[in-house]
Amino acid sequence: MEFKAQVLNLLEEVTENKIVKENPDVALFDEGIIDSFQTVGLLLEIQNKLDIEVSIMDFDRDEWATPNKIVTVLETLR
Repeated sequence: MEFKAQVLNLLEEVTENKIVKENPDVALFDEGIIDSFQTVGLLLEIQNKLDIEVSIMDFDRDEWATPNKIVTVLETLR
């Protein structure tokens, strides 16, 4: 499976919202699709399912604002 698709599937699982796949430029935080609790869960799932080490220190809300931006950040970390 393509890396972007893996990330979008993971985001859909964590947020329980299909819009992350339908509109990968949606503003996750501004639209209330993901909150701080879900963000921690997302970081854990990224480590567990994608085997990418991501700490809360790596998290920047602006850089992780949309699904597409998350894919870009994770591509640089893997």
